Amino acid sequence: MSTWKKIDPGWKWDDTFIFSQAIQAGNTIYLSGQVALDPDGKVVGKGDMKAQTRQAWENIKAVLSAAGASLNDVVKITQFITDMSRFRETQEVRKEYFKDYAPASTSVEIKSLAFPDLLIEIEVVAIKPS
Repeated sequence: MSTWKKIDPGWKWDDTFIFSQAIQAGNTIYLSGQVALDPDGKVVGKGDMKAQTRQAWENIKAVLSAAGASLNDVVKITQFITDMSRFRETQEVRKEYFKDYAPASTSVEIKSLAFPDLLIEIEVVAIKPS
């Protein structure tokens, strides 16, 4: 018997891909990188770093909710952005989601993401209270 479970927020666009939106192992939830795709798989905010960052965080909230968790349970953030000169924009949006709490964080500039028009991908690790 496995000690982990797949977390699925119910989006259909990802059904053809070989990955889980998240895996929960014990109280720890490992989210796959979330991008600016809406539940139908359409890119949100083409060219707009803030809109894409906000959509990625909304997706993170949805996946965490499907696991019975919330942003308050996030302990580590890793974000991949295609243009580090736009880092400040990502931080302005993050402040909307983390007002008095700052999880551990890493930001990495990359050349591109899996789909054209994506500017940011964010993955998190969360620990649910027992």
